[in-house]
Amino acid sequence: MSGTDDQLQFWYCIKHGTVEGHDGCPNKERLGPYATDAEAARALQTAAERTEAWDRESDAEWDDEQLED
Repeated sequence: MSGTDDQLQFWYCIKHGTVEGHDGCPNKERLGPYATDAEAARALQTAAERTEAWDRESDAEWDDEQLED
């Protein structure tokens, strides 16, 4: 990815609770990159939705009866 493409992306800074461009906080403190600032603004919601979907999928494969033996 070129520097120009990198500067057209957005990140959500979990430290400050704001949307940032390329020259924001270190990557360890932010989520992304996202294609738009609107997508970055809802990064925490997106992460929660993905976690919930993952948990539902994992729960369907889990066999609780194995723990009762």
